[in-house]
Amino acid sequence: MRAMILAAGRGQRMQAVARQIPKPMLEVAGKPLLEHLVCSLVGQGIRELVINHAWMGARIEQHLGDGGRWGAAIRYSPEGEQPTGTLAGVRQALPLLGEAPFLLLCADVWTDYPFGRLQALAPDAQAHLVLVDNPAYHPAGDFALAGGRVQSAGAPRYTYSGFGLYRPALFRAGPTELGPELHRSAAQGRLSGEHYTGIWLDIGTPERLAQARAQGEARTGSAGV
Repeated sequence: MRAMILAAGRGQRMQAVARQIPKPMLEVAGKPLLEHLVCSLVGQGIRELVINHAWMGARIEQHLGDGGRWGAAIRYSPEGEQPTGTLAGVRQALPLLGEAPFLLLCADVWTDYPFGRLQALAPDAQAHLVLVDNPAYHPAGDFALAGGRVQSAGAPRYTYSGFGLYRPALFRAGPTELGPELHRSAAQGRLSGEHYTGIWLDIGTPERLAQARAQGEARTGSAGV
């Protein structure tokens, strides 16, 4: 199975913390978030990786290279200085991803989720989303979950973690952002999902970065993503 890591975000909410470095290159437990993800994926048997990037993307390529030193095979999908939007960015990378379902994950997530268990989709599902408890800054959540199916309406509600298993067909048409397409697929009953209660942080602010760093130090830098 291949994986695509979304690393094209500018990280504007990170303020001065990410002015001179791409947000995915911010360090937790002594190494960049992106490197943690690469190590986690390789450790679970997922070695063929595609990474998109935009602002200061050359810094990402310089650090990771072809991924060989971690046992990965990394290819890149540059978007220029301005990102195109999540769905459009994945659509651009589809020739590198092939026709089989692939793992899609955000580079700015700190988690201990076992990505290797996302290996198969139900025949009628366009994607399988991993949902988490709603953080304080997003109390309304994104989706409901009932009987293993993701729904736009209903309760209880959960937040999309930023990663899941996807069919390429979901990205071949539609808007530039992924959210509206996911809600459309949910309304059609074409999304499966699960609720994960392990470690998960969206590194979207300096405060959350500090929280991830504290967790990383507490675990002696050995785990996380």
